[in-house]
This record gives sequence, C-alpha cells and structure tokens, in this order.
Amino acid sequence: MVRISRQVIRLVEKAKFKIQERLDFALTLELALCKMNTNHNIRIKNFLIVLISLLLSTCANQLPPGGGELDTIPPEIIEVSPANGTTNYIEDYFEIGFSEYVDKRSVQDAIFISPAIEGEKEYDWSGKYLRVYFPGKLRENTTYIITVGTDVADYNNKNRMSQAYTLTFSTGNEIDRRVITGKIYDAKSEDVMLFAYQLNDTTVNPLKHKPDYISQAGKNGDYKLMGLAAGTYRVFAVEDKYRDLLFQPEQDRIGIPFNDVVLSYMDTLYTGLDFFLTSADTTSPRLISAVMTDAMHVLVNLSEEFDSTIILNDNFHFIDSTSGKVTLSIHAYKGNTKATEFVLVVSEKFPASSNLFLIADTVKDRKGNIYRQDYTSVTINKQPDTSKPKLFKTIPVTGAKNADFLNQKFYFFFDDAFNREIAKTGIAVKDTTGREVKFNSLFLDDASFVVAPIQKLETQKDYIISVDFSKFKDAAGNYYDSTYKYKFKTINGLDFTGVTGTIVNAAFSKNPILVLEGTGKDKKTYRQPITKNNFSFERIDPGKYFLWCFYDTDSSKTYSYGSANPFLPSEEFFFYGDTLSLKPRWTVTDVNFVFGKRK
Repeated sequence: MVRISRQVIRLVEKAKFKIQERLDFALTLELALCKMNTNHNIRIKNFLIVLISLLLSTCANQLPPGGGELDTIPPEIIEVSPANGTTNYIEDYFEIGFSEYVDKRSVQDAIFISPAIEGEKEYDWSGKYLRVYFPGKLRENTTYIITVGTDVADYNNKNRMSQAYTLTFSTGNEIDRRVITGKIYDAKSEDVMLFAYQLNDTTVNPLKHKPDYISQAGKNGDYKLMGLAAGTYRVFAVEDKYRDLLFQPEQDRIGIPFNDVVLSYMDTLYTGLDFFLTSADTTSPRLISAVMTDAMHVLVNLSEEFDSTIILNDNFHFIDSTSGKVTLSIHAYKGNTKATEFVLVVSEKFPASSNLFLIADTVKDRKGNIYRQDYTSVTINKQPDTSKPKLFKTIPVTGAKNADFLNQKFYFFFDDAFNREIAKTGIAVKDTTGREVKFNSLFLDDASFVVAPIQKLETQKDYIISVDFSKFKDAAGNYYDSTYKYKFKTINGLDFTGVTGTIVNAAFSKNPILVLEGTGKDKKTYRQPITKNNFSFERIDPGKYFLWCFYDTDSSKTYSYGSANPFLPSEEFFFYGDTLSLKPRWTVTDVNFVFGKRK
C-alpha cells in the first residue's frame, strides 16, 4: 500500500507541473483574446481556442529539435543524483542528466546495478533527464555501483557513448573503494561486459549465475570495476549479446581470467587483469549425412567445422546392416568441399538393396570437443566415376614473385585422391636452366601435398615445380596425361626487417613465449620461446605488428584461453605498449618490454 501511495504522489507532482504550465499559457492568451470584441474578433477567438487546444494536447510530448548539421558527437552524462561518493543514502531512486536527447530504450538496456537487485526498475523521463526507481529497499551498509554502459545512443544519429559511466553511493557510513582494472584486447571491446563474482562456498557458473558486480569496457578496451568490498573475486569478460547478464555459449564470446583477485581490507587497487575473448564451443560435432556422389566417392557432412586430424581411413568404416559386412575406405581427404565436409573413397561395389551405414570412431571439432562412435545412414549411388583429378588451388599462387629463398613451402590441393607413393615420382623442382633442386614432399591427406626445398635457393631467381598429372590417378584410373608447370620467383632478401630488445621482469620458469603479430589482413605471426632477457626477430616481412608474450604453462606452444565451467584459468599474457612499425631494410632495436606487475 505504501508503494502505491508513493507512485500516486509522483504522478500527481508531475501532472501538477504540466497542468500549471498549460494554465499559465492559456491565461496569457485569454487576456489577449478578451481585448477583441468584434464579430471578426470572435471568429478569430474561436479559431485560437481550437489552436490552443491542439497545442495543449501535444505539448506533453517532448522531442529533440530537428535539422542542422549531422550530429557526430556522442552523448555524455552531465549530471547525476546522488552525487558520486554519497554516503547514508536513503532515497529509492537515482537521477541521470544527459548532454542531449537520447534513445530511451538504449538507456534502459544499458543501466546495470551492482550488487544485483531483484525486480523491475521504474523509469521516469523528463526531456534529457531520467529518474530510475529501485524495485525495493536497498541493503543496509552497502556500496552500490550504477553503471551506464556504452550502449546508450543519442536520439538523432545513434551515436553511442564513448565510455561507460559509473555512479557510486552507499547506504552506510562509508564507500567501498576497492577497484579492479584491466583491458580487453579485442576489436569489439565496447560490447564487452565485465562480470565479477565474489567467491564464497557456492561454485561460480556464469552460465547460471548473474554477477555480483558489473561494468563495461570502453572503445579502447579499458574497464574499471569499482566499489568492491574486501574479498576474493572471479571476473569474466563476456560479449553479452542478449544483455541478460548470463553467459550463453552458443552466441557469446568470453574471456577467462588467469587467476582470481584477492582484495584485502588494506587493498585499494588491482591492475592488469586483462582478457582475450574466445568462442566457448562446448558442443561435440556429429555426423549429419553421408551421400555417395558416384559409385566410389562418399561426401561426409558434419554439424560443424572439424579438426582435420580425423580424416583418416582407419577412423571410419561402412557396415551393411542387412548382411553384416564391414567395408573400409581406401582414401580420405578434404578436397574442394565445404568447411564441414570431407570425402571418403571406397572400392567396394554396394548393391542398391544395401542398408548401409557409416561409422566414425571419433569426430572432433576445432575446439577439441569429441564425439565417439557416431554413425549415419549412407545414400547409395551406382553411377561410375568418370571425373579426372583436378588441381584446384596452390599456395602461394602460381607466378608468385615473393617466394622466400629459405624455408619456403609450396602447397598443392587436388579435388580427388591418388596413390601417394606413385604421386611422389611425378614431382620435380628445377631452376630455369634445368638444374634440379633437392626437396622434401609431405602429404597432408590423400589429395594434397607440400613441396619444401631443402637447400637454399638463389635470390631473385625463377624456379619451376613440375607436377606430372599422369602419376596422379584416382581410384577409378582417371587422370590427365599432361604436366603442370608451377612457376615462382624468389625475393632479393634485402627487404626484410626485424626487431630486437630486452625483456624485463619475466618469469622464465613459466615458459614465456614471445609473439610478434601482424595487424594487417595477412596477420603474419612470428613466435619464439624466450629463456633470457634478450630477444631478436629476424627476416620479418615489413608492416605493423603487436608484440606480446604469454606464459605457456601447459607447454602446448599456443595460447590457452581457459574454460568457464568447469573453471580452468587462461594463460597469463602481457602486451608491449606501442604498435611496432617495421620498415624494409631496417631493424628496430632497443625495444624494452617490461612485464607489468599485477597489484
């Protein structure tokens, strides 16, 4: 009953103000109209009365003015109540004033309260100002953090706030002033929420539990979690697309912390809790279909992109449920198929009456999720295979003029399988004078291979890789009776760049790996383990690069993102402050990479 009375009072006060405005306006016009006493004036008076009624009926809807130059300035919060840092706060609302008219829905979706409160908030708008009423009584002696995220957009051109805004107040005598800061290293950092959980006896699961404290990263990735009480915290960075304050693995990316943060009564600040985001796929792949495209080829389709290591003959077999006969494939390859597909080749002629199934011992996706002993029915096709194997892709492309004269690898991809041992005899590498070049050949699967020269090539010289197609017969005996000439030219070796420097404060016992990562479309990446304070990257392609390092605690040679549930911490990493611009024929020296101290 008390709640209803308070709502009525607020509505009455708001209505009184608007009614008084209208009455003052009407009285002013009425005085002017009373001076008119002719019939003509009476007609004008009646017209004005109608006009006044229309004005009064529409003046309640406040809209921003239109016209003018295109607005590119993001909205800002210019006024708040209570003032930041207020103690002993007893009201049931807070107020926000914006620098311009804003989209109301975007504001309401961008307001988060920590610690979390149950129930629906009430929103009372007046022009550029908003009053938000809490759904219930606030806790005693508690610091509250009101976060207004960067989803707030202005009315005219949907410019978003550039930084999240934080309002702090307390219902007690003091403000909890402990803070956790860090950075989100991601191109879409302004869409990332920070979920902080105060650890207790309950297992933290961001899939099921809403956070105790919330913040949002800005455009540059920086974030700040404020108003924290003493305790131990686990913080996740979540691209919370539904803004439901829960981690949804199917659509949200997540950043896992490398450790939990302990804030004692004497602590005020913990810095450097940084995050990379990753897609947390927890669903195992499944076989969707197996369709024979002819009498020898079976196109296999999975539910998602898979780990290429599963493409092995002994990982699959066919079984005819009618006769119980088991058949193995003779070739397995990726070929020119979609990302979720690969091909198996069989020599067995299956009767049209067969009730055929494909059995997979193991299917695994790129995130390592595994499904064992999966199966799917096979659609049989009796049409003979008459297509010849085609070379559909090479890396680099033929005619490339920037091949390295050291350790360059050349990739060849066919759309059908062949006998590897026979195919080896059909590959040769020579220069334009006919002089042979020694090389190794490595087969990626039954339809692709790599050519790697094992001797240093000459600079700025033309070479030819010959591929005798007659040695690349498919299982049905189809082949092209011709030789393919793949041409390339080596670089001069003078345009390389490099970077050298020193490492400060690294814990070498944690297996640090230094990474030089390109910022462009190619994103070439160079990495090296470091065991001492000095480092050197040589023979680097010119361009702009990030320099960062991670502790390879699991010795996998790659960065590990961790897991949200069950919780597995990520690997700790550090970024060098500046982007490195590496120019041709010039080595950048004296880079001083200081590993930041977490505190």
